[in-house]
This record gives sequence, C-alpha cells and structure tokens, in this order.
Amino acid sequence: MYSNEDYLTQLLVEAGQLTPEQVDEVRMKLGDDQIIRHFLETGEITETTIAEVSAANVGTHVVDLKSGYIAPAFSSYLSLADCRRFKAVPFADDGSYVSVALADVLNLDAQDAIPLVMKRECQFYAAPSKAIEEAWHQVFGDEVGAADADELVVVGDAPSSGADAPVIKLVSGILVEAFKMGASDIHIEPLETSLRIRNRLDGKLIEVANHPKKLLPAVIARLKVMSGSMSIAEKRIPQDGRIQVKMGGKEVDLRVSSVPSNHGESIVMRILDKSALTLGLPQLGFLSDDEAVFSKLLKLPDGIILVTGPTGSGKTTTLYACLNEINKPDKKIITVEDPVEYELAGINQVMVRTDIGMTFAAALRSMLRQAPNIIMVGEIRDGETANIAINASLTGHLVFSTLHTNDAPSSVARLSDMGIKKFLIASAVRAVLAQRLVRKLCDKCKQPATLSEKELRMLNVDPSQIADANIMGPVGCENCRNTGYRGRAGIFEIFLVDDEVRHLINQDLSSPQLRRRARELGMRTLREDGIRKVLVGMTSASEVIGVTMADAD
Repeated sequence: MYSNEDYLTQLLVEAGQLTPEQVDEVRMKLGDDQIIRHFLETGEITETTIAEVSAANVGTHVVDLKSGYIAPAFSSYLSLADCRRFKAVPFADDGSYVSVALADVLNLDAQDAIPLVMKRECQFYAAPSKAIEEAWHQVFGDEVGAADADELVVVGDAPSSGADAPVIKLVSGILVEAFKMGASDIHIEPLETSLRIRNRLDGKLIEVANHPKKLLPAVIARLKVMSGSMSIAEKRIPQDGRIQVKMGGKEVDLRVSSVPSNHGESIVMRILDKSALTLGLPQLGFLSDDEAVFSKLLKLPDGIILVTGPTGSGKTTTLYACLNEINKPDKKIITVEDPVEYELAGINQVMVRTDIGMTFAAALRSMLRQAPNIIMVGEIRDGETANIAINASLTGHLVFSTLHTNDAPSSVARLSDMGIKKFLIASAVRAVLAQRLVRKLCDKCKQPATLSEKELRMLNVDPSQIADANIMGPVGCENCRNTGYRGRAGIFEIFLVDDEVRHLINQDLSSPQLRRRARELGMRTLREDGIRKVLVGMTSASEVIGVTMADAD
C-alpha cells in the first residue's frame, strides 16, 4: 500500500499516533505488511494522519484538494494510468513548477519518475489517498469509471518512453483479455512465422490471437521488464519471475516462466488470483454431507490430512481454503512451499530454496522449532520429508500436505514406498482427499437434458435412480464464450482413517484390497461423487466420464 511501510510505521510511533505495543501485537498476528492496513481498517489512524506525518518528515505540506476546482486540462500533464501507478494528481501550475499531490509522499521513486514523465519541474505535496481518487474524477471525468474495468497498472513499473507505447499497449491488452476471460494461464508461443497467444480457460487452451513474428522480441522484453528480475539479455536458459498488477482495484500476481524453444523464447504466465484465498469448502465443490465431514477433520488437534491428485487438479487451492478456514489469532500456522504462490495474512510462509540447501525437509525441520500448531507442506516428495511430517503429526501438530497418487487409498502404499512403516502411517494419517476438477455448467445457458444409454452404462446408473434428478446439459452463450461451461469445481474421494481402517493398514493390504474394503465401509469414489454432481445439475455426464476414466470400475 505504501512504499516503505516499516518506516511509515516507525514515524507514526514517533509521532505518538501508535504505541510500540500496538504495533508489536499486530505484527505478531498479521505480519509486517498488514500493520498500516489494520490500523486504517480499525480507525485507530486515518489517511489524513498518514499524510500529515509523512509530510512533516519530508518537509512539505498537506494539501486540501477539496478546497478548489482542478481543471480537466491537467489530464494532459499525467495520464490516468500514471496517476493510478503513482497514486498522484497534478493540481496547479505556476509556470515554473507543477504542483502534484501524492498519497505516499515518502515514495521517492515516484518523485523521481513523475518529472521525467511530465518533462516538467514538480513540487510535491501530501494528500489522503481517498481525496486523490476523488480528484481524478474532476480531472479525468467519465474516463475514471470507464477505465476501472480495463485499466492495468503494473506495480513498481518504471516510466516508459513514447517509443515503447505500442508494445506496452499490446502486452496490457493480452493481460486484460486473459483477466476478463477468467483464464488461469497465458501462453505466448513463437511459431515458425507467427506469435500465438493462447489462454487456458477452465482447463482448456483457447487460441485468442495471432501476431506477426517480428513482435516477439519486444513482447518478451516488455514482460521481462515488468517482472523486474528477469534478464533481457539472457535468451539461452530458462528464467522465472513474478509480475504484480492492479486492474479495476483488484490485485493480481502473475508467475512468469520463460523457456528457449526452436523458434524463440516461449513465455507462460500463471495468473494467481488472490480472490481464491477467500474460498470456502462449498465454493470448492463440496456437497453438504462431505463439507460436514471435512469441516470436522479441520478441527482435529493433530495428525496428517493429505490431498492427492495429478498436477492441475486444484490441490493447492484446497490446501489454502483449509488454512483460510482455520486461520485464527490463537493458532500459529507455518507453511513451506515451492514456490509461495499466494501470500496469506497472519501465516508464516517459507519458500523452498534448494540452491542454498533449504529443501522441504530442511525447512520443515526448522519450522518445528517455531512451535506451530498447524503446518502445511506444499508436497511430500521424499522419505525424509515424509518422516519429519509423520513425526510432527504424532507430536501434537496438525499437518496438511499433498501427494501424487491417482486415488486416496493408494497414498498408503506411496508413503510406504518412501520408507514409512505401516504402523506409523496408520497412527498419523487422519484422512486422504483425492480430487479432480470438472467444468461447471454455465448458469446463464444450461438447459434440462437426459442421459444417453451409453452415459448411463458408463456411469453405472440405473434409470430408476434419476427420476427426481435435475440433470442439465451445456448450450453455449456469450457468458461462457459458447462453451457451455464457466468455472470449475472439485469432485472428491474422502478416505477416512478410523479404527477399522487403521487395522486394515496394519494388516499390510495391497492398494486394490484397501480400496475395495474402503468402498465397502462407505467411501465414495471420484466417479460416484461426480455422478452426484451430474444429478444436481452442477456439471455434465461427459465431463465426469472424461475426468474419471481411471475410476471406471
């Protein structure tokens, strides 16, 4: 929110607006980057207070933007995009200097960049953030409202020259289109004679544009500059970076990966939408009975809860939803991830760095010295990590993690293959959730449908079972880009480890035998859960059949 929150917090304490005890308490609960936001939300400080304290520190004044009229002519001094980027507004010109109000007058980068962009000498003043946003309406009029949906602001982006404008506009257009679609990935792919842009929507790649191949170097360079950490000169080796953007007031992170290919560098950007952090269990696709079972698991004091499935099956989203559900001030939660995709307020997150020896196992071993209540391990990949996680769960910690297995009962064999003894698995594991993602039918255009004889046979459903069902099928409309589907939901297989299952694990049953006995004890398979979601009109039979081909028994 502000360029140097630690320094601003210190200034507020020195000015007597906050006490060190208040700051330390919030820092322990929410972390360093949430302190100012917290006190603004509680009303213990105001934006006016921040403006006054900041202005005093840099030797300027707080300007009252509401006291006078700001002419629309100032829109030619600084574009709306730049005003948003710098949280600024020009409001006066005496011929020698342009007066500019800043919401963050401590931001020296903005004070360096704005004169370069305007090609004028400037004098800077402080103003509350809300007053600056209201001043934009005076200067830019209806453009402010129209831009809210489409305006893309790159956090920390350097000012650009006019010569760069066409490629900046092109790249912004690519990103805006992906955000509007609700895409999860953007693929920028050099072909022999063209530059292809594809977006992944609900798991399917859709070609959205084709550009001349000559644009490739400029597009790649622009994206690397936006990341702030990728080398423009280096084109021979893979690189990774991260881009933070704001669109319509919404913060979105992009994880960027570049790989050299035979026709030039290819870039894939994973869109990390922070709204996913607020998802609850119903939004993941749990029906009420499974939601009740899983909610009960989240209240356990110790043990391991595993989420399994292939890459792209939504495991990480489910783990974050679990942490979101149990993230309370009286719980200390630590995660170790590779990489840290989302920043979670109030949770200590550790990123794996294998190049310096910070492996999952090393990080997990260190985490245990921090006395956490709850631990999340991004993935159990080896026996050392598995062993530490098992021991942590047996010594009073609730542990969440993921495994790569096709179904839930197979996780027992997977852990055993890593060297974990069966009696330890039986003692530590509380439940395993296997999951897949299916596309949800578009609410705007789905229509009643019937199941064909082939679908009934493949789903093993008797016609008498669907007499009262609400079966729907895809149609296609503008809302879903004529696909018939919009959004995705999970289908789940919950393998509960109760006393009887512990006994079965200790008997050293094979995975097929354990799966058979689990089904006899009431476990629903992925396909059976998918069938339930077909019968309530959430998805289609073809989606469930396609996603659960391995579950056809």
